[in-house]
Amino acid sequence: MLMMTITDVKKTGIFRALQLGDMLCIVPAVRAFKNAYPKAELTLIGLPWAESFAKRFSHYFDKFIPFPGYPGLPEQEFKPAVFEQFSDEVKAEHFDLLLQMQGNGTIVNPMLKTLGAKLMAGFDPAADRLTEQTRLLRYPNRGHEIDRHLELISFLGICAQDTALEFPIYEGDREELKELNLPLTAERYICIHPGSRGSWRQWPPLYFASIANYCFSLGFDVVLTGTKDELQIVRHVSSLMNKPPVIAAGKTSLGSLAVLISESAAIICNCTGVSHMASALNIPAVVISMDGEPWRWAPKDTEVQRCVDWTRNPDYHLVFKEVAALFFRI
Repeated sequence: MLMMTITDVKKTGIFRALQLGDMLCIVPAVRAFKNAYPKAELTLIGLPWAESFAKRFSHYFDKFIPFPGYPGLPEQEFKPAVFEQFSDEVKAEHFDLLLQMQGNGTIVNPMLKTLGAKLMAGFDPAADRLTEQTRLLRYPNRGHEIDRHLELISFLGICAQDTALEFPIYEGDREELKELNLPLTAERYICIHPGSRGSWRQWPPLYFASIANYCFSLGFDVVLTGTKDELQIVRHVSSLMNKPPVIAAGKTSLGSLAVLISESAAIICNCTGVSHMASALNIPAVVISMDGEPWRWAPKDTEVQRCVDWTRNPDYHLVFKEVAALFFRI
């Protein structure tokens, strides 16, 4: 049990230095924590890109500290001098609680223990550990990523509430999308997101193109979404399609992409980031799971968003059936 008063956790740091899909999955746990300690100041410690995430979720996070990397973590290059500056900045916060929501803790727990918080809580690869300085839960190497973090919250004596995801959309996001002047009508287009951070998680471009052609045949427009780094695969998919799509990849910010998805009829993707965004926005989706862990990353609302585990059943026709069923529902 956490067994601390609101005064005790006046300043709390949450460490999670990962990408969009990973960040969205902790929102229900952060929401439960904030509901339990509404006066606590929450600081997100994450990768530099996540400053925009902290601002978007400013109803939970009060501050942001960029994490510069650490040996053994693949997300970015480790620079000792920059890490020393980071360490000094975190220590200067004098956190009452530092909450580790990164993973099983093998790499990050020893590092976080040096950052001067009065209490560190989170996951541990071994058995539960409760001391005066730590509240560590044995990492639950099972179940959905959302549920794992809610289990941590329950372990800390906080009531774990619902599993609903969130993605706030602001007026500025809508204005950004309007400025792109994309030739689209709300609910008459399908977003197809063929990119992913790892090439092993990318469904074949020819299959995406075939699905896009099917969308065209049903009278929908097709929008190809993605980051600037994903333009190559987006252009590859486009070259295989029967007619030109609207290409939004490389043009949208995170916020304007959310608006684009929120006004679509559906999204088809193999990227956990946009699939979790679709879940948060309650947009129909077909997600092709390429990493062998659909139970961990798939949408939880299986009525609105469907997931196909490609690693167990690499059958294009099965995906096509799910897409056809999706259109039947919408």
